[in-house]
Amino acid sequence: MSDSNTTDFTNPSTFILQGIPGLEAAHVWISIPFWTVYAIAVLGNFTILFVVKMEQSLHEPMYYFLCMLAITDLVLTTSTLPKSLSIFWFNSREIHFSACLTQMYFIHCFLEIESGILVAMALDRYVAICDPLRYSTILTNPVVTKIGLAVVLRGCVVTLPIPILARQWPYCRTNIIPQPYCVHIAVVNLACADTRVSSYYGLFVLFCVRGLDVIFIAVSYTQILRAIFSLPTKDARLKIFGTCSSHLFVILAFYIPGLFSSLTYRFGQNVPRHFHILIASVYLLMPPVLNPVIYGVRSKQIRGRLLRLFTHKGT
Repeated sequence: MSDSNTTDFTNPSTFILQGIPGLEAAHVWISIPFWTVYAIAVLGNFTILFVVKMEQSLHEPMYYFLCMLAITDLVLTTSTLPKSLSIFWFNSREIHFSACLTQMYFIHCFLEIESGILVAMALDRYVAICDPLRYSTILTNPVVTKIGLAVVLRGCVVTLPIPILARQWPYCRTNIIPQPYCVHIAVVNLACADTRVSSYYGLFVLFCVRGLDVIFIAVSYTQILRAIFSLPTKDARLKIFGTCSSHLFVILAFYIPGLFSSLTYRFGQNVPRHFHILIASVYLLMPPVLNPVIYGVRSKQIRGRLLRLFTHKGT
């Protein structure tokens, strides 16, 4: 009987997701934080969407971008967590080749969309702080809609070559993916062909697309900080800096683990594999948890609406 993991094939019908190699015995325990993170992410992001929809005073650009971020986080976590939990709980490791490529596309597409939304939120803060008198005339609803559509379209188009390139490679070594989900470099590394085109394109997306986002955000916040420090009173400076600090924390939590994870996959051959996967999981799962918590706690409007909601229910 032939071993399906070593038989020669091209574009196999299924891949086998290994979960977290070396920690298989602890999968049930590992599932606890994964499930907790997923539950918090779903509850928190749906709460943001509900509060913004119900509260008329929150119908402004900043909160529209926050809703876009919440939807992106919901899609991102739902693209990865259910399959990962099925591996940890039920040992359901098989995933169809097309489903694997689809999951890969959704993961990378919505990561690019999230990066674009963070740029849009940085633009929103820049206009609000550096040119507050023109805020309502610059960021009108049609402009916000166009920004949102541009962010989504860019993410979809930029990511499209990733599964297309991955589909053309012959996979004749193994069909075991040492991951709990399908990501680009983990799948491409299984191909028995020269996959430098895929690797170079992945680096292009990382440095040229997301790198430009980082540069734009850095320029925006440099101007914002200059405006903050030029304010006449210390209280005003602290108030605005407190608002921006939450945005900066979200941005750093998204970009730093992502850069480390991408570079480790490509150049960190001596790093333990389970460490690769845990860092990648932090990159994928922590922003969807942190974003609603940070923005919900820092925003007086969202916090106030939630308090009124629970107060009315309690009376």
